[in-house]
Amino acid sequence: MSRIIPAIDLIDGKCVRLTQGDYNKKKSYHENPLDVALKFQDFGIKYLHLVDLDGAREKRVINYNILEAIASKTNLQVDFGGGVQSDADLKIVFECGAKQVTGGSIAIKNAELFKSWFKQNGREKIILGTDVKDKKIAIHGWQETSDIWLFDLINDYMESGLKYTICTDVAKDGMMEGPSFDLYKEILDKFPDLKVIASGGVTTMKDVEKLQEIKVDGIIIGKAIYEETIKLADLQTFMGS
Repeated sequence: MSRIIPAIDLIDGKCVRLTQGDYNKKKSYHENPLDVALKFQDFGIKYLHLVDLDGAREKRVINYNILEAIASKTNLQVDFGGGVQSDADLKIVFECGAKQVTGGSIAIKNAELFKSWFKQNGREKIILGTDVKDKKIAIHGWQETSDIWLFDLINDYMESGLKYTICTDVAKDGMMEGPSFDLYKEILDKFPDLKVIASGGVTTMKDVEKLQEIKVDGIIIGKAIYEETIKLADLQTFMGS
């Protein structure tokens, strides 16, 4: 059973969603992310994907106080991403209560540092963020596209102990047109031992069911929850371990 993982994206301390990572296409949904997290918990949600979009843009962790509030006042297991660029950032995020940390840009810009995090913290705690445009890695809140192919990056980190990746097709994110099923199948075909967390484009319960069939490890759902094309009550039948 794939894990259901709602997303909270943060700008200026508020719960927002972007479209295709465009900061100019921002929609605010809630003033208080903690209230949103508590609502998720009330519906039996166990996991949360918390993204510091300010941090991703500024290349340092900014919204750690919100992480601390959610981690201390809910039972949600939080994976945190956005702006984690140094050992100091990583320390702050874990001290504020994150169970896992997602690194995207750092995996490209400073591979040796990112690889050291697997050794220091264990492969359960570090997630590789693979945000892609045409199967090439996008970084810094998707503001830049690198020349690195998705599969080359995954292969490199598998040798360093990689266990989890959150893969987002930027073209799908926020578009409410469905996720990149074929991309996730291809990743799992090439790397059957990798735990793939699907992100971007999940719009309907049929999308959730199809991703379950593909056997991704987790399904991140953002805009569909806020726009109520997927209702939290309907997700309760998919609450796996």
